[in-house]
Amino acid sequence: MSTESTVTQIVIKDTSANPAPLGLLGFGTTTILLNLHNAGCYPLNSMIIGMGLFVGGIAQLIAGVQEFKKNNTFGATAFCAYGSFWLSLIVIWLLPKTGAGAALASDEKALAAYLFIWGLFTLFMFFGSLRLSRMLQVVFATLTVLFFLLAIGDYTGNAGIKTFAGYEGVVCGLSAFYGSVALVLNEVYGKTVLPLG
Repeated sequence: MSTESTVTQIVIKDTSANPAPLGLLGFGTTTILLNLHNAGCYPLNSMIIGMGLFVGGIAQLIAGVQEFKKNNTFGATAFCAYGSFWLSLIVIWLLPKTGAGAALASDEKALAAYLFIWGLFTLFMFFGSLRLSRMLQVVFATLTVLFFLLAIGDYTGNAGIKTFAGYEGVVCGLSAFYGSVALVLNEVYGKTVLPLG
């Protein structure tokens, strides 16, 4: 009597869309708008808070969770981290405006520490981006510089540094916005419409 066994292999193909354009759009648009404020174009207002909460925060978190499904540790970490950054920044701005949170307002030194630790994290992510596209290298390089400039500006109280950081931050945001548009158009047309490097 012979016993034969059959092994069946099942391959699951991932057909879900690329979440990176959404994450880059969320990051890029909110970074541009916040840094236009930092450059002195307009005061901090509900437009920045709304964009930060929903586009910078929630949209990036959604993109990050989708990157986990794509087995992209770098993308998942980046989008979830920076989405959480935006949500935490909104809380830092709004909590002191409440009765219970008025005594918890962060001073400039605390904000400098907050921005410095984000700059340090971003520096390490920049090193990771060296294995990826030029577009991402530009995003992470300019974001590293932005966080450190803002940290120095808050620590020293130098308004000129924060204004300069605003202009540099617009460049950072535009590079991410470009990446989002490039990924979408390149996929739609099935060829390189906008190079990513």
